[in-house]
Amino acid sequence: MSAGGHVLILVLTAISLLFIVRMVRRNQLPSRYALLWLSIGAVLAFVATFPRVLDRASSWLGIAYAPGTFFLGAITLLFLIVVHFSWELARLDARTRLLAEELAILRADPPHDTPRSPATTSEDQPVDR
Repeated sequence: MSAGGHVLILVLTAISLLFIVRMVRRNQLPSRYALLWLSIGAVLAFVATFPRVLDRASSWLGIAYAPGTFFLGAITLLFLIVVHFSWELARLDARTRLLAEELAILRADPPHDTPRSPATTSEDQPVDR
């Protein structure tokens, strides 16, 4: 890749990192996910700055085409992120279901020790005849 390509990748990575920091500061992105994306951005910046590292990693893994190594790593990372988000979604779904069930129980059976307001006394209720 040419020097211009590496500079372009560095600029895009810096813009992405600034965007992530901005989202964290506005409380739009939890810090645990920000750490993940900032780490990915740091790795991208490192690979863009020192492209020979990717070549060495490719030859060490026995892969002849260095961009193939990059895409293999990216696809693996994205797969792991999708699995994590699926696990998180299932956990939150179960928690939401439990909270909805507890709310339904509370609404169906109000506590008996709560005082009645004057508007709901038995004298005000119509009598069925």
